[in-house]
Amino acid sequence: MSKASVFYDKFERHSHGEGLKGHATHYCPGCGHGLAHKYLAEAIDELGIQDRTVAISPVGCSVFLYYYFDVGNSQAAHGRAPVVALGHKFANPESVVISYQGDGDLASIGLAETIATAQLGAPITVIFINNAIYGMTGGQMAPTTLMGQSSSTSPAGRNEYNGQPMKMAEIIAGLDGPVYVERVALFDAKQRIKAKKAIQKAIKLQVEGRGYSFIEVLAECPTHLKMDPEATAKWVKECMEPVYPLGVKKDITVEPWFKRNPPCFKGEKLLSLAGATSEHSDRFCQGFPTHLDAQDISLKLAGSGGDGAQTAAMLIARAAISEGFDATHIPSYGPESRGGTSYADVHVAKDEVLNPGSPDPQVLIAFNTPSLVKFGPTVRKGGFVIYDSSVVTEAPVLDPSIKVFPVPFTGIATDLGKAVVKNIVALGALQAATGIFPKDTLLTAIRVALKDKCALIPLNEEAFAWGIKSVEALDK
Repeated sequence: MSKASVFYDKFERHSHGEGLKGHATHYCPGCGHGLAHKYLAEAIDELGIQDRTVAISPVGCSVFLYYYFDVGNSQAAHGRAPVVALGHKFANPESVVISYQGDGDLASIGLAETIATAQLGAPITVIFINNAIYGMTGGQMAPTTLMGQSSSTSPAGRNEYNGQPMKMAEIIAGLDGPVYVERVALFDAKQRIKAKKAIQKAIKLQVEGRGYSFIEVLAECPTHLKMDPEATAKWVKECMEPVYPLGVKKDITVEPWFKRNPPCFKGEKLLSLAGATSEHSDRFCQGFPTHLDAQDISLKLAGSGGDGAQTAAMLIARAAISEGFDATHIPSYGPESRGGTSYADVHVAKDEVLNPGSPDPQVLIAFNTPSLVKFGPTVRKGGFVIYDSSVVTEAPVLDPSIKVFPVPFTGIATDLGKAVVKNIVALGALQAATGIFPKDTLLTAIRVALKDKCALIPLNEEAFAWGIKSVEALDK
């Protein structure tokens, strides 16, 4: 264990930090992660950057790094550590960001993020633990598993059908972005000294703002090799090193260049960048539409590409925001650019949308038969279904508590001379059927959306009015 204060005094993960276990990591005896942690902690301590350091740990054996390191910590989704690291670096340029990843994580599911981040060349440090196996999840074959090496998913040994092991240090070194790439090992004292120096150099280059560094560490995994620590170290030296030659793969001297100013999160500046202002728009609601739900109203709009479901969904969300509510619009196009069904989930919340998905919407607006058939049965009891009766000739049987409104969106829009306004007809029908917002709330959203196409505003207003009239006619 390093004398550095970078480690917590006790590890709460084990026995609530009490006794001997409160000072022991979860790593198996002989695992290379322990030494890598030690050298990383010592480098942070010796460079005096503990208060500036942010460690990113993803899924895998590296995931519990945040239990041990008394630095800033973020856990990333599997394979996404490099881009999370970039987010931290750009949000706080003075931070020292270290992405600590295993081979299954970095070289498999996260390969795209690994390559893109390395090519970008922004000064972050990546520590890559290569133990030739998926250690935590059951010993499956990793991208770095050796030819002939058995695993739970290659019990007869890796062969040509599985492809060759990936030499990540060489791949990264071949990119233009990185300034320093080295592969090190831990199997004897000489290699451990080199590993410590390499990790420290990689972090120092980041501190100086020079660029991206990548350290690959050949590490032992006694558990999945089914060997004792000494035999495992010998295996790394005799079997891994010939496939993954040690040494510096790239080391170029560049002048410090990363002098990025921290981003500004002041509301007024963000609004100006988005072309908005801090002025409140006109509001027409007397309060949240609690007759539909006390806190959160979910809607789903579905149709084929070109039906305007996504535009209508966006207008509902904008209308809600203009009234001071929280709102989300999540599009899902699927493979159907034309035909079939694509959809949008919309939430309107009194305070905050907690889940943007609408698997069981209170309101469904369906522009074609596949959408109505697919999503109609998901509408919760007491909800609303509004569909295009010009297109849907036979509606499915729904729960009797659901209020159904067949409105000829396409027929009305065609009669008005422009079929594309059928989504605005649908918004008028939504307003009349549910009373989700006053008429002026949705009309204002439509007018704002068409501010650069003012000639189209009268047509859209007429389409909206006809949507309302169609629902009112159904109630008579």
